[in-house]
Amino acid sequence: MAGVTYKHVNKKFGDFQALNDLNLEIEDKEFLVLVGPSGCGKTTALRCLAGLEEITSGEVIIGDRVVNDVPPKDRDIAMVFQSYALYPHMTVYDNMAFGLKLRKVPKSEIDRRVKEAAQILGIEALLKRKPRELSGGQRQRVAVGRAIVREPKVFLFDEPLSNLDAKLRVQTRAEISKLHQRLKTTFIYVTHDQTEAMTMATRIAVMNKGILQQLDTPQNLYDRPGNLFVAGFIGSPAMNFFPVTLRRDGEKLFADSGQFAVEIPENRRATYMPMAGREVIFGIRPEDIYNPAFIPGGIHAAAVEARVDVTELMGNEIFLYMVSGPNSFVARVDPRTRFSMGDQVQLVFNMDNFHIFDPSVNKENPVAVR
Repeated sequence: MAGVTYKHVNKKFGDFQALNDLNLEIEDKEFLVLVGPSGCGKTTALRCLAGLEEITSGEVIIGDRVVNDVPPKDRDIAMVFQSYALYPHMTVYDNMAFGLKLRKVPKSEIDRRVKEAAQILGIEALLKRKPRELSGGQRQRVAVGRAIVREPKVFLFDEPLSNLDAKLRVQTRAEISKLHQRLKTTFIYVTHDQTEAMTMATRIAVMNKGILQQLDTPQNLYDRPGNLFVAGFIGSPAMNFFPVTLRRDGEKLFADSGQFAVEIPENRRATYMPMAGREVIFGIRPEDIYNPAFIPGGIHAAAVEARVDVTELMGNEIFLYMVSGPNSFVARVDPRTRFSMGDQVQLVFNMDNFHIFDPSVNKENPVAVR
């Protein structure tokens, strides 16, 4: 087994900087997810690790071995791609065994590994079929099985669920998580879907424009995002942001947007009082905005008036798309709510869970202040 380290890794395609001084340590047996929007560098990072792209500078280390100049076949990794890349003329058994045959692994060992992988993935009955006879989910299992039989130190997954329908994605997501627990090997998984990242990862590395934005556990990323980009990317629906001025009134402090002013609770006032008079970004998640009729007990509540623009009934909850002056935001409220489009209503912000981001440090991506 082995951990993976990226040490000051840069990758350029001509003048385009795909990876910018990437420093990342992935622990042995960890399930690390690289997440970010298209073009953020996550797949490039994976391909540099696999040896499919040559890095411009820095070091890629697997275990205690620098693999910059090691051919892909000798890096002891296995990769599952977005496309299944199965040989259409071969059976499932032969697809899974093909890489081992090329390595001249004994037939008895190939047979053992293929049947064991098929049993783990529940595809024993499919071994004699060809890819055209399989569903999308079954083909993806075969592609994973082909990686498992190699018994690598590190598994790499490049958006493996993107070709599956929504129900199958949820099911396969759980299967891959169980597979990680069973194999106890290092998994590195690339996706643009933050729900996949949140549900599967031991830790998540959030990337944007080739730069690692934050590395942490899913819950810490959700609760304590380090900057505006991470706050807006992690969570669905995304966090709401409002440009506000921190306004002092005697011993009290308010986040004032011009359309509403919410009081900063006393237990968090000391952090932000030195910033009084400054323009900042106020953030609050949709699930921390309530219909006043259904407020949980024990929270610091602040009332805000806004107009209902669109309602989306989800069954177990309602999404309200709201407008307050030039600002729009989303509230995730109790399904018993009976607001209609065009209503001017009062909502309540849970001021125990707000976030402040300071644009004076970085205008493009303000950092969180705590």
